[in-house]
This record gives sequence, structure tokens and C-alpha cells, in this order.
Amino acid sequence: MDRNQVIGIVLILAMLLGYQLLVPKPAPEKKPEQAKTSTKSAPAAARKADAPVDSAAARALYGDFASAATGQSRDIVVENPDIRVTFSTLGGRVKEVLLKKYKTYDQKPLILIDQNSSRMTMELPTRTGKTNLEKLYFQTTAPATTTVQGGAQRITFRLALSPTESIEQTYTIPAEGYVVEYDLKLNGLQNLVRNEDVRFIWEDRMRQFENDLEENRKSATINYLTADENFDKLTEGSGNQETTLEEPVRWFTIKHKYFLAGFIARTSPFPKANLKTVVDPEDQTYVKTAVADVWLPMADLSSGKGSYRFYFGPNDYQILDEVAPEFDQNVYLGYAFLKPVNKYFFVPVFNLFEQFIGNYGVLIIALVVFVKLILTPLTYRSYVSMAKMRVLGPEVNAIREKVGDDMAKQQAETMKLYQQVGVSPLSGCIPVLATMPILMALFFLFPNLIELRQKSFLWSNDLSTYDSFIRFPFTVPFLGSHLSLFTVLMTASSLVYAWYNNQMTPAQPGSPVNMKALSYIFPLMFMFVLNSFPAGLTFYYFVSNVVTITQQQLIRRFVDEDKLKAVLEENRKKFVRGEGKKSKFQDMLQRSLQQAEEARKQAEEAKRRSKKS
Repeated sequence: MDRNQVIGIVLILAMLLGYQLLVPKPAPEKKPEQAKTSTKSAPAAARKADAPVDSAAARALYGDFASAATGQSRDIVVENPDIRVTFSTLGGRVKEVLLKKYKTYDQKPLILIDQNSSRMTMELPTRTGKTNLEKLYFQTTAPATTTVQGGAQRITFRLALSPTESIEQTYTIPAEGYVVEYDLKLNGLQNLVRNEDVRFIWEDRMRQFENDLEENRKSATINYLTADENFDKLTEGSGNQETTLEEPVRWFTIKHKYFLAGFIARTSPFPKANLKTVVDPEDQTYVKTAVADVWLPMADLSSGKGSYRFYFGPNDYQILDEVAPEFDQNVYLGYAFLKPVNKYFFVPVFNLFEQFIGNYGVLIIALVVFVKLILTPLTYRSYVSMAKMRVLGPEVNAIREKVGDDMAKQQAETMKLYQQVGVSPLSGCIPVLATMPILMALFFLFPNLIELRQKSFLWSNDLSTYDSFIRFPFTVPFLGSHLSLFTVLMTASSLVYAWYNNQMTPAQPGSPVNMKALSYIFPLMFMFVLNSFPAGLTFYYFVSNVVTITQQQLIRRFVDEDKLKAVLEENRKKFVRGEGKKSKFQDMLQRSLQQAEEARKQAEEAKRRSKKS
């Protein structure tokens, strides 16, 4: 492995370690007692809401809405091929959402929200105070169970105070998909409500859907988009987070690793919002508690323009694109300079292969081969550059022996040699650097690719998470309590590739760093970094190493080093005759080395003069 390739690998490692070490990960905070009480008492609060209220108490609590404070709740179930939504006449609210095409990590039905984990509160500002619509009974003519067929299904929950005064909540469930339209109307209530915005609070104790609770907590957060289309989120991790937004918000989502529960404003944005996530380290049942506290414009609700949208479904890039503006940003595709690589290359190619290849392990192999074929010109150029350096190895070593330990002179003489034979020192480095965006893009893509979720291959039951080939009864620092076999294979193939390159790369005596030894250290460091990453990612890197070694073996058959040596000698002769062309980079580098050498000599001369004086 030559110096240029080592530079490329060092840059990759620096970016990976930088992502792991430099991204802020706030320390866990003690959960406020108030928040703990509110989240753990949700079932009790729900039972209290169902309890009957006497007329005097109802009048005191609900004022003009007291007539709707008593009644009997009834469930309305509506389903399409993708979701099953259960509504309740108590509050006219969404009570439960089941995603029919997905299962939890332990193969149980994936219930995204239910009455024990999720609670939506709508506070209406009335003349007598704030009235919670969640505790009022609505009426509907919808049947108890409906399967959506053909067109969308509309269900209206109505709370009538008089023939001209009512509250209407209308839900529209599509024939397929995960979007539920929601319209809220306040009809003729101008004399009963104050001219203030309506407060909507969604508190969700996020259920665990994937196998590792701590990894779930690292991914769980609240995402949001402001009215000027700036996407942001609460910091992920295991600490408590909170932000208050005075600027309008278009939508927010309660994001699990692979699933979303979101609320979207279709007309006017939410004027302000308070978002927070709370973690209870002692709670081994729920991932986090997410609380979204937003305000709905009263003017829209009173004028029939209160149009909103719920999204209950997978965090799938192909689906989210049509839900709302910038909604696909819920799928994290990497840093800004890497996102186009994933968005316009890997995601479309992956979905194209998905149409023809049913086994996702085979699909990853096909993806590796496809990418390697595209990069073949760069790989060929890199190999030829290494071969040229190998041919020039004896002459470079002779220069080192001639000039001794004078590094500046060594570099100047070496650059002179490269200039004479027409070799650019960057010719081997550029191909390595060109492949870095691909390696880094995949580093961010695979952990967020729902297509790999619960897809098995060989010994791995789920390519979207690590394969626990060996479980430890203790935790190894930086490695965890398991060992991934795909990560071991990736590391072994990287060591083989390093050994192969070391055999092909001439030794560099006198170098301050043992490059060959260093090439064996990097794969071992990567093993610790990637041991808890998805098996699909480490399998991709393993196959990539194998294909790269095979590719270089094939290229080697087409590169004749004797012919390369003859070409370099011919270039040298042309240079002597004054026919050689000097690249701008070589010219600039040579001038820089000459200037550095002159500055060094001047400094030494000044030092000698100062000693004499």
C-alpha cells in the first residue's frame, strides 16, 4: 500500500471516528418527577376520563360543553391493506394504529400508538376556561368496523350544542397508504370561545420495535420543519431534550428508528410549538417519552380551514416524498455533501435491484459488483500508478541513500525524478479519494434503510441490525456485549487486502511511519467502530473487499510492468531532449520545494552568522 492510499484511508477513518466521537451526545439527565408522573399515569388518566361525571361537576368543569361530558365511549375501526386505525367517540380521537405489514423485533403486531402509550389532548379556550375535547363524547353514524375499498372512507365525529353550534372532526382514511386526513371545524362557537389559538398536545411513550433498546434510544427523536422550510430535530441520544419554537412550524414527527407518527398542517402552519423528549434510564419497556405541544390557529378552525394530516407509517424514503414538503428528510441520508450520492444514486439503484432480486443478501452482492464496475477506470488508474511507483522504487531508494537524512532534499530529488519520467504523485491518490463519498454515503444509508429491516441472510435474521454471532456475559469497551460475524469477516478481508497491497508496494526505508504496519491497524480499529452497525453494511464492506482483491488480480494480468518501465524511460529521454511536458501541479510543487530549501539554507546561514558574532 503506497502513501497515497494510506492518506485516503486515514481520511476515511478520521471521518468515521469524528462521527462517533464528535457528534454531541448529551449525558442522561434525571427525568423530572412531573414528567415521570404524567407519562406513567396515562392508563389511570384514561380510566379517569371514562368515569361518569355528575351534572353539577360537569357544569363546573366544562361550562357550556357540560352536556357532552357524560356518555358511553364506542370504538370505530377502519382499515385498509396497510393500516388499521381505531377511533373512539370519547374525544373523537385516534385511539390505536396498527401497521399491518410490519412486526416488532419479537414478531408481535406492530402497534404504533395505543391508548396506553399515546395521548392526544385538544384544549379549547372557552369563556369559562380551557376545555379538553378528549374528555367529551362525540357522535358518529359510522359502523363499528369498516374496510376501505375503492375510494377513501370519511368518518365524522360531531359534538352538537345546538342546531347551529357544533364541533366536527372528520378523518379520511385512504384506500391504501398511511396518510389520514384530518379536518377540525368549530361551527357557530364565536360566543362560546375566546379568540385564542387551540392547544394540541401529543404525548407518546414510544414503544420498542427493534431488538436493542439503547440503539432505539439513539435514533428516537422529534423532527420538525419550520414555515421557511428549515428542517431540524431534537438531538438524538439518551438524554432529555427540549426546544421552544416561536417561529411557525409546518409539521412534526415522532420518529422511531424505522417508523413515524406525524402531524402536518395543510393550510396555515402552527404558530408556535414546544417539543421535548424525556428518557427514563430505569424504564426497560418504553424507548422515550415524546411530547409535542403545538397551537392551531383559531381563525382557521372557525372558518372551516382547519385542515391537517396524520402520518402513521414506515420511515420509507420512497413513501415520504409525497406526504408533505421536505417530509422525506425524516430519512437521514448523511451530511449535505453525501446526501446527493444516496438520494440520486444508491436509493434509486437499490430500489431498482429490489424489483428483480428478492434476497437482500444477494441484492447487496449485486450492488457491490455494480458499483465496482462503475469504478473500474479509477481502480485501473490507481493500480497503474502503484505499478509505476513500484518500478521507480529502486531509483527512489537510491536517492535516499545518496542524500541521507535530508528530507527536503529527498523530496526535491524525488519530485525531479517524477517530473523526468512523467509520473504524478497525485495519480494514485485521486482515485482513492474519489471512492470516499461512496464509502461514507453507505455508512449513513444502511442504518436508515428500512428495506433491510427483518430481512434475513445466512446466519443473520435481520440485516438492519448487527448479527450477534457471539454474546458476551460482560461488556467489552468500544465493542459491546456481542461480536458480529459479518464484522469479523469484513475485518479479516481488510487484513488480507492490506497484506496483498503490502506485497505489491515497495518498502520505504527511512520513513517516520511504518506504513505497512499501519495498514494492519486500521482494519482492527474499524472492527470496534462497526461491530454494532447493521449487518447489511458490514456485509457490503466484506463483499467489497473480496471483489476489490479479485478486480486487482484481473487488472494485474493486463498491466505489464516491463512495458511501463520502457514508457517511463522513453519519457525520461523526451525530458532530456526538452520534449517532456511538466504539469502545473508538478511545477508548483517543485517551486515550493525549492523555496523551502532556500529558506532552510538561509536560516542555517543566519544561525552560523549569529554564532560567529
